Amino acid sequence: MSAPPKTAAIRGQVRIAAVKQGRGTQAMMLKDKVVVVYGAGGAIGGAVARAFASEGARLFVTGRRREPVDAVAEEIAAAGGSAEAATVDALDEQAVDSHLRYVVEQAGRLDVSFNAVGVPDTEVVGVPLVDLDADRFSLPIADYTRSYFLTARLAARRMIENASGVIMTLTALPARSGTTLVGGYAPAQAAKEALTRSLSAELAPHGIRVVALRPHGIPETPSMREVAGLKAAGLGYEQFQKYLADSTHPRRVMTLADVAGAAVLMASDRASGLTGTTVNLTMGGLDD
Repeated sequence: MSAPPKTAAIRGQVRIAAVKQGRGTQAMMLKDKVVVVYGAGGAIGGAVARAFASEGARLFVTGRRREPVDAVAEEIAAAGGSAEAATVDALDEQAVDSHLRYVVEQAGRLDVSFNAVGVPDTEVVGVPLVDLDADRFSLPIADYTRSYFLTARLAARRMIENASGVIMTLTALPARSGTTLVGGYAPAQAAKEALTRSLSAELAPHGIRVVALRPHGIPETPSMREVAGLKAAGLGYEQFQKYLADSTHPRRVMTLADVAGAAVLMASDRASGLTGTTVNLTMGGLDD
């Protein structure tokens, strides 16, 4: 049995009452599902990982930087869940493949692959397209699509053996709506949505669903705080939140809990009819 690449296990031994409180006899939606989350050290990836664990999944959380991934695994374990942290660069095919081989050796299968990998906004946004360097424009397109393609393809190879699985990723409103000062970020997200459809067309006959989630403007995330001025023409942070809220039907901003809850549902068997699609989480900010 091979050892995990740069991995340390952090597991909860029993599911404590804090996780069960308020659930009564309701069954956990992801009980015993084996899940890998890429980019788990980020705000969205971490929130989704914690939500998956609270619904009974066995988590393998990964990221390029170990410290934030360990922190997520420790939180999950403290709540009585099961999580194991690893340093994995989702742009490195060999690293992803080696880690998935370890996951299957340890857990016996792979049920869900969730890609929440991001590219630092400071390297992507803030420059008008007419002034943008071609390499900077191409960076998010290359990195976002490569990461999603590698993690999806390598996950699918394991899932095909069991004729079952769910592959998921995140996109964003600029994939479908003209947005200023986002450089190659918008075409990168559009490419991920197109890849979601193509993956599903090929993998659905093997029992594998492929779904993307498209949230919009989550002020809780550090990246939104950093680019607030760029996105809203110099508005202060509180004004920026109002700007985002006013663009939605319920007149409120998207939360991490909103995204995590949708991710749980889409990863569960209750969403068995959904594949080859992007779930619109813009709360009316973008018409379908």
